[in-house]
Amino acid sequence: MGANGFLGGFIVAALRGRGHRVLRGVRPVGKPIGEDERACDLTRMTKPDDWREVLDGVDAVVNASGILRETGIQRFETIHVAAPLALAQACIDRGIDRFVQISALGLPEDGEFIASKHRFDEALRQLPLQTVVLRPSVVYAAAGSYGGTSLLRALAGFPGMQVLPGDGRWPIQPVAAEDLGDLAALALEAPPGIYEVGGPEPMPLRDYQREWRRWLRISGKREIHVPEVLVTLQVGIFERLGSGPVGETMWRMLRRGNVTTPDAHARLRDAFNFAPRGLVQTLASRPSQVQDRWHAQLYFLTPMLRICMVVLWLLSAITGWLTPSADIERLVAGSPLQGIEPVVLARMAAVFDLVLAVLLLIGWRPRLVLVLMAIGVAAYTLVFGIALPALWLEPLGGLAKNLAVLPALGVLWVLADRR
Repeated sequence: MGANGFLGGFIVAALRGRGHRVLRGVRPVGKPIGEDERACDLTRMTKPDDWREVLDGVDAVVNASGILRETGIQRFETIHVAAPLALAQACIDRGIDRFVQISALGLPEDGEFIASKHRFDEALRQLPLQTVVLRPSVVYAAAGSYGGTSLLRALAGFPGMQVLPGDGRWPIQPVAAEDLGDLAALALEAPPGIYEVGGPEPMPLRDYQREWRRWLRISGKREIHVPEVLVTLQVGIFERLGSGPVGETMWRMLRRGNVTTPDAHARLRDAFNFAPRGLVQTLASRPSQVQDRWHAQLYFLTPMLRICMVVLWLLSAITGWLTPSADIERLVAGSPLQGIEPVVLARMAAVFDLVLAVLLLIGWRPRLVLVLMAIGVAAYTLVFGIALPALWLEPLGGLAKNLAVLPALGVLWVLADRR
């Protein structure tokens, strides 16, 4: 389960690399299900009978599904407890005795994300199944990132300086996603139990960030420390907006320190004959490329570009409404546009621009909105550029600037895919 997620991809790759036939449990999103996929909607599949067909031909289950915050019908109790518990009970009914659970390292008091994960871990261990629970610390990948690890990489790659929340003293024990995937694959034959997963030893967040900056090959050792109170305020605002890469639970976990017990690494090596590598070793095995720097340094530019487009379309809407009718008619006088109700068209275009600005601001189907914006800009440029060629020579290049707006919209369309 959770095969389309960040961790799921690495787990699937590790399983296939060891010769396993993998059926990927994925959430239906309006497209055909592939031959190696099974439709799994954890918001609805909360009874063992819901899983019967999904488990046809299955010998073992690896559950990597999860949510970092609740949105809409996606609730912690459903996604982390009720649905996977129904899956586990269905496994018992079907004679499937091996269940691997990807949980999370932390304390229940850190937040409901951790608490719900751990409730299921304990319920799972009470069932007559061969169960392996993996509880990783911060998971990273040189090949990509998601959520909080994307934010940390962006902060490490900030031009001219490294930005740190607080003083960066908090210890973490990061684990490579590739190593976690290998552990999940090896867990199909490992002794049952709960295993904490982290690198060989804890490291302060400051050192973690320094290694990423060195790997990205970005110069500048200066550090800027953002006061904890400001970070807490920002996290709280985004938590209430239901967005942002780091929620209050993750922030509490980070400040408390997210490390394994002292014997966790040795336990993994004894049980799996394998243990995660350290960050330096992992990064040394995969040199960074220019695309990695693009990803890190575009992280903050993407929302800035989006907001600039929203403001630009809002200003266009305001201008379309507030420009006097006489000025519009005077602009098109003597051109082919004079006889097609230019004032009405200007007001309608203003409404269209306003709607697009609002939709982009709230994030409703952003790629569709960006396509509509590009079509609008292209149409404005083509029509006015032909009918009113003098506009190309305006002192501040009003029409000519559309030649830059169009590729900017294209860049934003590409960057709209956040996963």
